Amino acid sequence: MTKEVMILQIDESWYQELNLGQVYQVTPVSGGDINLAFAVESDQGKYFLKVQPSNQASFFNHEKEGLDLINTVANAPRVIKIGTFKNCGYLIQRFVDFGAGSQYDLGQLVAKLHQKHAPKFGLDHDVLNAKNPKINQWQSNWSDFYIDQRLNVLVKLVKEKGYWNNYRQKLFMNYKDMIVRYYQKNPVVPSLLHGDLWNGNVGFEKNHQPILFDPDVFYGNREMDIAMTLLFGGFTDEFYQGYNSIYPLSHGWQQRMIWYQVYYLLAHLNLFGETYGPSLETALERSLNE
Repeated sequence: MTKEVMILQIDESWYQELNLGQVYQVTPVSGGDINLAFAVESDQGKYFLKVQPSNQASFFNHEKEGLDLINTVANAPRVIKIGTFKNCGYLIQRFVDFGAGSQYDLGQLVAKLHQKHAPKFGLDHDVLNAKNPKINQWQSNWSDFYIDQRLNVLVKLVKEKGYWNNYRQKLFMNYKDMIVRYYQKNPVVPSLLHGDLWNGNVGFEKNHQPILFDPDVFYGNREMDIAMTLLFGGFTDEFYQGYNSIYPLSHGWQQRMIWYQVYYLLAHLNLFGETYGPSLETALERSLNE
C-alpha cells in the first residue's frame, strides 16, 4: 500500500478518530520503511501520525513505552495517543520542528538517559514483532543476558538463512567465552538504553534542545548504545566529551566498542544478508585480538 493510496483513506472519519480539533491538512512525510507517516495540521497544533496498515495499536506499545521512559529523564517526542482504526494501528505525537544544536549537549542528554537504572537487565516484555526479535527476560548477569537473549537469538536466525559458516562459528564461540570471562570480573549496572542510537534517531529542536526518537528500549550495558554511535558515524568528539562530563565511561571503553558492534553487524546480517558477513567476521576477529 502506497502513501498516496493511504492519504485518500485519512478522511473525516479519521479526523474524528484522532480527535485533534479541526484538521486543515494531512501531508505524507518520511517515516521509514515500516510505517506510513503523516504531518497533521489542525487548529490545535501540528502532529506526527504513524500508521501501520493491517495491524493493531499494540504494534506501537513498545515505541510508546520507550518514548515515555526516555521522557522521565531526557527528551523525546511525547506520545498523545495510540489506537486502532479501520484495521490500522496508529500513533500520534507532537510534531518536532528540527533545528541545529550542540553535540556536547546531545552527549549529556544520552548520559542522563543512561543514569536511569534498574535492578536487572531486560524489560517487562519481549519484542517479537520486529525483524530482529528481542528476548527481554530479566537477568542479573549481563553476559547471560547479552549472549542468550541477544546474540544467540540472531545467530539462530542467520543460520536458518544460510549466512553462517564454520569459521564464523569458531570465532563466535571464542568471542562468547571472552565476554563471559570479562564480565565475571567486571560487572556493570543496568542502564536504560535507547537501543538504536544511530545518527538518524537523534536530532535537535528549533530551540536547539537535543531530542531522541524511534527507540528500542531495554535495560542493558550502556556501552551498547555508545558502540552504535561509533559504528555508522555522525557523532563528533564533542558528543563523547559531553557524555563523559555527566557519566564517565569505564576505563578501556574504546577497546570494547568493537564487542558490541558485533551485535549490530549480526543484526544487519540478519536483515540485509551476506553483504555484512565480512564486516561481522572482522569485528569478531578484532574483538578477540584487541
